[in-house]
Amino acid sequence: MEPITVAPDLVAACGLYCAACKRLRKGKCPGCAGNHKANWCKVRTCVQEHGWATCAECSDHPDPATCAKFDGWLARVFGVLFNSDRRACVLRIRAVGRDVYAAEMTERGLQSIPRR
Repeated sequence: MEPITVAPDLVAACGLYCAACKRLRKGKCPGCAGNHKANWCKVRTCVQEHGWATCAECSDHPDPATCAKFDGWLARVFGVLFNSDRRACVLRIRAVGRDVYAAEMTERGLQSIPRR
């Protein structure tokens, strides 16, 4: 398995850090941006339609939890199952930028900020 490296381009539209994902590191997933089969992801589609890198660039929803695309029922289920707080991820990206966020997540070895 490849080690986790600092890769801001591997921050997913929803704030997950794909560079820390075991499937990506094993070569079994291209990550969010490179996964052309991920048409089902409303967050990814929205971000691409707006030309953004992540939801952190959206000014329509200062709190990503107010966005129906970001905080749908499926996202909430996955958040619980995988102990993932994507809202915290997006807010952190807004606070420090993708580069610093990628460095922090690499240092911590995390794909997501854990739920509290």
